[in-house]
Amino acid sequence: MGYYDQDYENRYKRQKGNRGGYFLASLVGAILGAILVIVIIPMISDLNILPYSVQPGEGLEESATNNHANVKTQNVSLNVTSDVTKAVDKAGDAVVGISNIQTTSFWGQEGADEPAGTGSGVIYKRAGNKAFVVTNHHVVEDASRLEVTLADGTKIPAELRGSDIWTDLAVLEIDAKDVKKIAEFGNSDALKVGEPVIAIGNPLGPTFSGSVTQGIISGLQRTIPVDINRDGVIDWNAEVLQTDAAINPGNSGGALVNIEGQVIGINSMKIAQNAVEGIGLAIPINAALPIINDLEKFGDVKRPYMGVDLKSVNEIPSYYQQEALKLPRDVNYGVALRQVVPNSPASQAGLKELDVIVEMDGEQIRDVVDLRKHLYNKKKVGDQMNVKFYRDGKLQETTVKLSGETF
Repeated sequence: MGYYDQDYENRYKRQKGNRGGYFLASLVGAILGAILVIVIIPMISDLNILPYSVQPGEGLEESATNNHANVKTQNVSLNVTSDVTKAVDKAGDAVVGISNIQTTSFWGQEGADEPAGTGSGVIYKRAGNKAFVVTNHHVVEDASRLEVTLADGTKIPAELRGSDIWTDLAVLEIDAKDVKKIAEFGNSDALKVGEPVIAIGNPLGPTFSGSVTQGIISGLQRTIPVDINRDGVIDWNAEVLQTDAAINPGNSGGALVNIEGQVIGINSMKIAQNAVEGIGLAIPINAALPIINDLEKFGDVKRPYMGVDLKSVNEIPSYYQQEALKLPRDVNYGVALRQVVPNSPASQAGLKELDVIVEMDGEQIRDVVDLRKHLYNKKKVGDQMNVKFYRDGKLQETTVKLSGETF
């Protein structure tokens, strides 16, 4: 006789009854849900609720309506104003394009004027019916004529007031009739590494005129060797600001501005090597100002003048250091005088050909760059300068009174 479990039968009946209850509850829930959808959805649609808490009337414009009832697509127009946009608004229209136009020749015959290159410039002053533009020397070099393009596209003939190869700066004069904005100069001595800056200019010419790039001050008082006459010998050390704001060909002469929209540098160059990215260089405006003022007033820079032709001792073979210059064996630095101009300050101080200058005002002079930096950066026209030099192996001393002739 088989085994019968009464408890099992009772449990089975209870579970069967529960499944019936579950089914009935689910059916009722589905019906109620359908009724809610039919009734509530039209009410929600009528409220016109927008995503991300954007409310009607806050710069919203209806652009199109699709084929589904009550469904609209909209463009959001935001009025974005920041410190950067304010700085660009303040300085942007003072930045101009500059075209270097040169006359071509063929077989000795003059041809047509053709653009030889483009750059940028900054309108920094208006006086009467004239306005003045600062740019780079290399932007205007060898130009037959110059043309300035304002921010609104107006083209104006420009006259070169003066240019300085040593600092790579130049000043142009234009008619002020159409000039609407003048740049404000800031204080480059107050800059801090990491401070935000903006480069404004015309990279690659008119197509990208008025381009704006943003970065930071990456370094202060950078020293960059410069070969002025391209003979492979360093003639000068340019002291510049370093920035990672994008500076490209055509940006030269444009403005590097701080977050207040003040010009704190004149964009000049970049390090262009395959392995290098984000190293742009600008002339600090505090260093540029005396040069700009001289170029505007005099057409050149009034620097102290010695009247000598120079050669660094470290460029002279050791044999000639001993035989021609007669330097002591432990002296392998200084600047040799290859020529002394008659009646010049150096000549009047008793300096002669083959003398070797090793010290100025107590500061060691190791090469030509050291001498020029001391003369250009620390002395003025009319100053006296104590000079120590070797002649025939003996250390001597004299005082040079500097004049204002061109070096």
